[in-house]
Amino acid sequence: MRAHPAGPRHGEILAPPGAPSRPSSTTEALALDPTIWPLTAARSASGALTVGGLPVADIVAQYGTPVFVLDEADFVSRARGFRQAFQAAEPRADVYYAGKAFLTTTIARWLTAEQLAIDVCTGGELACALRAGVPGDNLLFHGNNKSVGEIERGVAAGVGIFVVDSFEEIDRVATAAAATGRVQRVLIRLTTGVEAHTHEFIATAHEDQKFGFSLASGMADAAVERVLSHPSLALHGLHSHIGSQIFDLAGFEVAAHRVAEYAAHLQKDFGVAVELLDLGGGMGIAYTTGDDPIGVDEMAEQLRAIVSRVCAEEGLPVPRLAIEPGRAIVGPSAITVYEVGTVKDVDLGGGHWRRYVSVDGGMSDNIRTALYDADYTVTLANRSSDSDTVLSRIVGKHCESGDIVVRDCWLPADLQPGDLLAVAATGAYCRAMASQYNYVPRPGVIAVKDGSHSVILRRETEDDLFATDPGA
Repeated sequence: MRAHPAGPRHGEILAPPGAPSRPSSTTEALALDPTIWPLTAARSASGALTVGGLPVADIVAQYGTPVFVLDEADFVSRARGFRQAFQAAEPRADVYYAGKAFLTTTIARWLTAEQLAIDVCTGGELACALRAGVPGDNLLFHGNNKSVGEIERGVAAGVGIFVVDSFEEIDRVATAAAATGRVQRVLIRLTTGVEAHTHEFIATAHEDQKFGFSLASGMADAAVERVLSHPSLALHGLHSHIGSQIFDLAGFEVAAHRVAEYAAHLQKDFGVAVELLDLGGGMGIAYTTGDDPIGVDEMAEQLRAIVSRVCAEEGLPVPRLAIEPGRAIVGPSAITVYEVGTVKDVDLGGGHWRRYVSVDGGMSDNIRTALYDADYTVTLANRSSDSDTVLSRIVGKHCESGDIVVRDCWLPADLQPGDLLAVAATGAYCRAMASQYNYVPRPGVIAVKDGSHSVILRRETEDDLFATDPGA
């Protein structure tokens, strides 16, 4: 069974089986779909791929492969677009960039310059934002198991809002806030019983999972009572997140209804007014030509309309709205460039062949294909070709049969060792989830803009591999 880019989805929206359709020509195969590739991606007169005005081959010549190439103009445009769209729909709206998608100090500074806040979910992400100079009040602290130390550091740094996820955490945040003499704003994360049509591992609003307080079981009421019992906490609002890589707003609408109904219950039975409604993230992007994500302007207007309508139905004032895009900002902004190492044609029988193209990275820099059966778009990056296309599978160098980068794609038949391949839409959850499996150093990330480049994460060295090994 084939899969959606975020992983196998349910029911009628499972992707059809088999490989993608064969391109009508090599020209079509090498075309760059603007819904998938970064804003400034183009081909030079020789057919070589450029991003930010620079040939990716030049970047490779200086920094080697694999390498992530991040289009700064694309990233900034998407960040600005989210803020402008949501604040046009609702002037009080808050846009929190989900740092888990990919976060560096440079990215944190770009976001701050564009007036976006940041959602962190670990002490490390908090440290990154603080090192970048992000004010504590511009941070939202997520996570289902924040340690006492992480909470204390967050409170001391002046984190604006904690999203509380367990009874123990409510008490821990209260204790840390009381120790500093401050009243800490918190959101209660609700599980609304709404499951987005996405992979089981990243659908987070159904009941049987680790996140949040269930509405159906009464846990949410108990959480509210616990928060209200602490004078060092202020119940600022409610949080709901229904999944990831979502292409329609039906799930958001159902979840918003349930959250608004619960807000009305809080107003009536607890005397608590919900000031902020955070609908989380999960907005999808295009990984392949078959994906059709929602435009940000349409998304902003529809979400605002949904919240306004359900609040009117419940007789509530409309709270301030917050969202948490991560993938939708950074995902399309970056590509990964690999060098081809080997090309192997395998006889599948019955006159069918598959070409295995091995590259010098793999599951250590992109675990998503192995983890979620994710799909990607790939192209020849260092030159053009007028050769016919061949059904190919892009695989990595790791000692795992599941080490697949792109499961099925059509590439020129004259592909050879030394050629460069670029995989699109790898900005989110690739470098962020990278590992040193098989002692492979993690790739660098190079930002490009207007013909210049800068290192925002350097490539790891052999010394980095042994930095924590006292016997090395």
